[in-house]
Parts: sequence; structure tokens; C-alpha cells
Amino acid sequence: MGVFDFAWNYIIVFLFVLTVLVFVHEWGHYWVARRAGVRVEVFSVGFGPEIFGWTDKDETRWKISAIPLGGYVKMYGEADVGWEEEEVTPLTDEQRAVSFHHKTLWQRSAIVAAGPIANFVFAAILVAGLAAIIGTARPLAVVGEVQADSAAEAAQLQPGDRIVAIDGEEVEWFEDLRRIVSTKPGVELTLDIERDERLLALSVTPKSHVAEEGAAPVGLLGVRLDPQALVYERQGPIEAVGTGVGYTIDMVGRIFVVLGEIITGDRSARELGGPLRIAQLSGDIAQVGITPLVMFMAALSVNLGLINLFPIPVLDGGRLVYYFAEAVRGRPLGPKAEEYGLRFGLILVLILIVFVTWNDLIHLKALGP
Repeated sequence: MGVFDFAWNYIIVFLFVLTVLVFVHEWGHYWVARRAGVRVEVFSVGFGPEIFGWTDKDETRWKISAIPLGGYVKMYGEADVGWEEEEVTPLTDEQRAVSFHHKTLWQRSAIVAAGPIANFVFAAILVAGLAAIIGTARPLAVVGEVQADSAAEAAQLQPGDRIVAIDGEEVEWFEDLRRIVSTKPGVELTLDIERDERLLALSVTPKSHVAEEGAAPVGLLGVRLDPQALVYERQGPIEAVGTGVGYTIDMVGRIFVVLGEIITGDRSARELGGPLRIAQLSGDIAQVGITPLVMFMAALSVNLGLINLFPIPVLDGGRLVYYFAEAVRGRPLGPKAEEYGLRFGLILVLILIVFVTWNDLIHLKALGP
């Protein structure tokens, strides 16, 4: 692959994906802040020196900055990073009216929570849009892979075989195949299949499998679906929205399951990836097609929203923890508590960045064999 192709397929695609997701996140903060009457001084995609930008009629500076690994919204009365103490010079009534720190606790909480929520909503919109415009992928009952030492191997099923009936019952979708076989452990079945434009009949006996103690046995054929044998079914607006919301909720659940398995040691923490891994995946997936790339963006958007809700002081979740403490105590935490919390959060985030970057380097074999 030439330098131009590499830059286009990986660097440009990665920057596009990251820029869109960061913009959506910061737009959530911005939109709710403006609804709450807060003056937004800066909306930046990226950190560091400004590359270019403009100032709108509300005196918000919109800019693209040199380091494209994040972004921020700076509101009037708020520090560049974290929190700052009240200014010594008293604010005028007009300044207090547009100051972030002079808004109610619930308004400040809504502004902070709006970034992650925007990522969740964006993911749902992407998936709903695909479901309505292109359709959701539904795999046909076509064999993609035959597992070794399985019932399918014993019956001489082959990749590419399309199963059209089981014991005379018509089968079209892979889910139909799984449903019928799972209820027939140890029972001999007759499969009618299409292979090379010929109809064949094969006898197969699904293996009996017990997932956990006390559970009923299920039948296993030992085949995987063919990812190329898909039919896309377009959905109506209401159904598509349900699909988008369901995907987002399911993705959040799966992330928690993975994190739980890492904490308990059932999965390796080396599976955690950082910017380099995301760049690689973005480029690889973009070369497959626009639909997989959009789904990848939806998954990343959910991840970004959820990570920002972690109770680490430098993240949105950490700020919400402070606001929760304020609600319980009836007054904000002292400047020292916020300062120490911010330092701890920065250290924790830096350690995490170093860790996932190290994982990326190992995964990409950048550190040698």
C-alpha cells in the first residue's frame, strides 16, 4: 500500500470518525448550555493551537485545533480544564446571568450530562437511519463454516450449502435453522440443501449440549453463518427507531459485561484498545463498505458516551459525582477537594492512555516480534 493510500484509508478515515464523534459530544454540552442561557466562549474540535476558526454572532469562537484527539466547550465562568474559584472581582448581574457556575445545580448537571447523552442519541440515530434506508441484515440459512468434529462435519455439510428444509419444514433464515436444530438434540434430521445448483438430502444428528448444570440440553449442528449471505430488510420509521434505541441499550450492556469479565480476570485487559487500534479498525472497516463503517461509528459513539460517564473527576461522570455530593450536602465541595480530585483524575486518565497505547503497539507489532 502506497503512502497516499495509507493516509486516505487510515489517517483520513480515523480523523473523520473521531472528529464527528467529538463534535457530537461537545454539541450536546453546547446545545443544553445555550438553552440554559450560558454564554459559550469556545467550541473547539481538538486541543492546542488553533488551525482555523470563526466567531459567530453570539461571540462563540468555533475552531479546529492542532491536536485532533478530543475537544472541548469553554463556557463563561468555567476554567479551560476542570473548575476554577470565583473571581475576586464581583460579577455584574448580566455576567451572572450567563455564567455557568451561577446556574442551578440541575442546569449544570444537565449541561454536563448532555455530552454523553448526545453520543447515545447519535448512535441510535445512525443505526435507525441504516435500518430505514438500507435495512437490517438478516442472514440466510447458508453454511459459512463447518466446525471440526461436529454433527455438520459428520454429515458432510460444506461451506456454501444452503439449507432449504429440515424434515420437510421450509427454512429460509439462519435463525430458523438454529431454532429447529436447538430443539432436536440427539434426534436424526433430514436436511434438504442446495449445493452447486443441485438439491441433496443429508441425514444429521445434532449433538446434545448442556450449557449449564440443571439446564435442558440443546442441539448443536456445528456451523457458522455465511456473512456474505445476507438480505437487508428495510424498516418503517417507528420500527427503525426501536432498532436504534435497542442497539444502543444492548451495546451499553455488552460493554459492562466485557468490563466485568476484565475485572474478574475472565478476559485479558490487553483487549482494551486506544487511538492506534481505533485508527486501524476504522481504516479496515471503511475498506469493507460504508454500512460497516457507520455501524462502527455507532459502537464508538456508545463507547465514548459511556466512558465519559465513568466517575473520574476529569471526565463528565466525575463532575456529576461532585454535583451529586453538592445535592446531598446542600453546598458545593471545597476548592481543595475539587483540586485534588482533578489531579487524581488526570493521573488516572494518563495511566489509562499509556496502558491502551502500549496495548496498541503490541497488537500492531510495533515493538518487534
